[in-house]
Amino acid sequence: MSARRSASPSASRFVRPLALALALTAASCTGDGRTPLVVYSPHGRDLLQLFEAEFERARPGIDFRFLDMGSQEVYDRIRSERANPQADVWFGGPDAIFARAAAEGLLAPLRPAWAEAVPEASRAPGDFYFGTYRTLPVVVWNSAAVDAAAAPADWEDLLAPRFAGRLLVRDPMASGVMRTFFGYVLARAEADTGSTDAGWAWLARLDAATRDYVANPALLFEKLARGEGDVTVWELTDVLLHRAAGDSLGFALPASGTPVIDDSVALVAGAPHAAAAAEFLDWVGSLEAQSLAAERAFRLPARQDLTADRLPEWAREVLAQLVVADYDADRAAAQGPAWMSRWDEQVRGRGAAAAGVLAP
Repeated sequence: MSARRSASPSASRFVRPLALALALTAASCTGDGRTPLVVYSPHGRDLLQLFEAEFERARPGIDFRFLDMGSQEVYDRIRSERANPQADVWFGGPDAIFARAAAEGLLAPLRPAWAEAVPEASRAPGDFYFGTYRTLPVVVWNSAAVDAAAAPADWEDLLAPRFAGRLLVRDPMASGVMRTFFGYVLARAEADTGSTDAGWAWLARLDAATRDYVANPALLFEKLARGEGDVTVWELTDVLLHRAAGDSLGFALPASGTPVIDDSVALVAGAPHAAAAAEFLDWVGSLEAQSLAAERAFRLPARQDLTADRLPEWAREVLAQLVVADYDADRAAAQGPAWMSRWDEQVRGRGAAAAGVLAP
């Protein structure tokens, strides 16, 4: 069988580049006459392996290959390969980072057959990318270590003294989900007060409470399970997948609002197998694929024409509880790179001093 998998999410940073290079080399040729389709994606093996099997069943002439990495890593890799593109499809990540890629000429326009079924806000100008799922950052805790009465219910609870030094945070420099959350904090502060100062103070306090910035989601959940931290912020899909696997996790959709992420898909500019990529884009947003992702991989579909009876119970419950955050997502997206650079340089590891509080 041909090589097609990425390195394990918990593999060392030294092994990953070699594994990716070998996978790309394997993807450049096939021994069975099928057309290779190379997909870069942060969606994880649960969804990607499911889609590999189902898409190849629907399109037997295409050999689906995926590389699993964070959305910021996908952007960086596509950018570095722009002179010699290796990927055909970028599948997954916040629309804000797709917008940056489109502005830099890294994406090619392609309007899938299901485009009109998603909200207008989920369709990029010029048809450069389209929303496939609604990704929800939530408050998460180890339910074996945190009593229900003490569990965090909203974002502000992350700063409660009882969680000082017990907070785990996915490294936001490599994570589109965390970049979106940090951008939400700053944009909301700016809208409320006319300045981002309160947002920076909040992120500094968050840094002061943080025990560790974790390199990838797999390690994040491993640390939670081992009791190396009790509380985190992460996206709902991974939480539900780990709960289904037996992990002791609780989560809350904050009543103050959730910054809903348009999780997007796009054709890579100069894609070596653009025709196969077009077939995948048409398939991934189909009613069949959207229902499959909801039922088997805990994805919340972006399509608006999926009636409640076509959604699993978990999705109906989440939609009933969801309060969509009201903030300037465009402002957060435009300022995101500058804000994250400032956070990395001035806040990371300096939160106690920056916030004027004692380190835990």
